[in-house]
Formats: sequence, structure tokens, C-alpha cells
Amino acid sequence: MTQQPARLQTLYEKQIRPDLQKQFGYSNPMQVPRLVKISVNMGVGEGVSDSGAAERAAEEMALITGQKPVITKARKAEATFKLRAGLAIGCKVTLRRQRMYEFLDRLVNTALPRVRDFRGLSTKSFDEGGCYSMGLTEQIVFPEIDYDKIDGVRGMDITIVTTAKTKEEAQVLLAAFNLPFRKQVSK
Repeated sequence: MTQQPARLQTLYEKQIRPDLQKQFGYSNPMQVPRLVKISVNMGVGEGVSDSGAAERAAEEMALITGQKPVITKARKAEATFKLRAGLAIGCKVTLRRQRMYEFLDRLVNTALPRVRDFRGLSTKSFDEGGCYSMGLTEQIVFPEIDYDKIDGVRGMDITIVTTAKTKEEAQVLLAAFNLPFRKQVSK
């Protein structure tokens, strides 16, 4: 049984890739920037005092991403944070291929519009390699999370990795996927 490609994956192949190839003047379609992976990381600060907090965060992240996350543990002890080596302090997941496109679709069309006082994503969060990082302060913006069943509001870091060579290429690529970037105000 073959799976249907995700909606954004079809959009990329049929519309975004040809548009970017024409815009940047690439001779080969394989030169066009594309999405590689999306990494989602959730730190659990209360994991020091509550041993089950990381497992509950992992369950919530599994609902959000559709993939089982890895529990991250502290590498070394840090007395100032009351942290012992091997203590569960968060969870992470790396999404690729179809799950990546499905997560991006839910993020753009469902989660970001539910963020309170949302004024758009910052364009300053691109790195030199064409990757984009953003943070969400609440996991409850995803409809998969039932507000009454969570034990606490947690934030998460989302990194979108692309093959873009420059910040401009990455921004044009992600804007084509309808990521709502803030308008730049000229001074």
C-alpha cells in the first residue's frame, strides 16, 4: 500500500520548485532549495523534581508530531541547577519526508493562528546555512492537545533545516510554504 504524498509536498513539487528555479535562475531542478528535516525539542525544567515530567512531555510531543520522541538526559551533574547526570530533562524528535510536511502544514495552518498576540515570525531567526529556528511558548496551540488533560504548559523549539545556501533563499522557500513572516519596517 503506497501512501498519498502530503499536501505541502505536492505543492512543493508542482508549484514551489518550478517558481524558485525560475526566480533564482537554476539550470538543474536539484539545485532548488528544499526542506530536509524539522527538529522539535521540548525542555522539561521540572524534570529535576518530578521524574515523570519528561515522559508526560514525550506523550504530548508524540500526539503533536505523530512520531515517538527520544527522552534526553543530562550529560553531567550541575549543582547550581540541582541536576544529576542521567536525569531526564526533555525530549526531542526529528521529522523527515511525509511526517515533516504534515507537521509543517499543521503548524502553519492550525497552530500559529491560535497563538495569542501573534504578529508574525521574525526574519532574524535564520542562520548562515539556511536553517530557521523558532520557539512556541505553549504546546496547547496544537489541537491534538486536550487542555484539561495536561499537567503544565510547556514550550518547544522548532528548527526547520533546508538545503538553501543563503538566508534569502531559505526565507523565499519558507514563505512559499506560507510561513507568516513579519513585514520588515524600513527606518
